[in-house]
Amino acid sequence: QVQLVESGRGLVQPGGSLRLSCAASGVTFSDFAMKWYRRAPGKEREFVSSISRDGGSTNYADAVKDRFTISRDNAKKTVYVQKNSVSPEDPAVYYCNISWPPRDYWGQGTQVTVSS
Repeated sequence: QVQLVESGRGLVQPGGSLRLSCAASGVTFSDFAMKWYRRAPGKEREFVSSISRDGGSTNYADAVKDRFTISRDNAKKTVYVQKNSVSPEDPAVYYCNISWPPRDYWGQGTQVTVSS
């Protein structure tokens, strides 16, 4: 049974930093690319970032490019996203994702709040 558990929720000031983690179980972690998504209040869930199986290739949404950094530790079965220069547009519930056809697996999400 695949399980994804996000952590690192919290309150951060504009311009601050926060790191989110997502621990996976029930899957051979290194066999899968990993993705982060987010859903802001009143909006659809949107792609944030992805990382290849070995961590050698990453992609970012334009809204977070140059501010967020995705990484992974295959030994720990964990993917991270380091959020720097947090902006007022970043508050959302952040989800990690594994796509294992025919289905997608999602964590429960972790809330990030931005406030001064």
